[in-house]
Amino acid sequence: MVKLKKYLNKGLIEAGCDEAGRGCLAGPVFAAAVIMPENFDLPLLDDSKKLSKKIRYELRDEIVATAKSWAVAYVDNRTIDKINILNASFLAMHKAIEKLDKEPDSLLIDGNRFKPYKSIPYSCLIKGDGKYSAIAAASILAKTYRDDFMKKIHEKFPCYDWINNKGYPTARHRQAIFKMGITPYHRKTFRLLNNEMRIDL
Repeated sequence: MVKLKKYLNKGLIEAGCDEAGRGCLAGPVFAAAVIMPENFDLPLLDDSKKLSKKIRYELRDEIVATAKSWAVAYVDNRTIDKINILNASFLAMHKAIEKLDKEPDSLLIDGNRFKPYKSIPYSCLIKGDGKYSAIAAASILAKTYRDDFMKKIHEKFPCYDWINNKGYPTARHRQAIFKMGITPYHRKTFRLLNNEMRIDL
């Protein structure tokens, strides 16, 4: 396991930011912002995609207990359809940063693009969730809180199998859209079906 870096710029209050759910056909995009203390020890901390569900939830509890400040926010599917998924991801990150107890000196953003928040300096870091602790922590919070949301709405619409696919475009999810149509949680601007399938939205 690669050891994650605890900071990019020593001495600054850095908030790591990441999102979850950009590639989904249904549900919101979630984002988290996390400020970790200088001295913390979470040996299993890593990019959420590399961790088992059990470890992700265990780490979430530890991050929430350990972080100097943390926040989670989301932007719903209707807004995603209005402003597009990239802008919705930035908006979700902005909402999470705004909810932090303290304003960070710098933002560490997972990915290669970001829309500035206020005048806070930021660094875009490709695959940053596998390089920096604060971004990894944010990836875990965004992922687990979004999974919880999708599990909850799965109970209303079980045929779409959101409890397993979390809204991603699996064959079973697309087959359910083809047979049953869409729900109020689907993103109408996304390609909901494969080329051989047709549906009237």
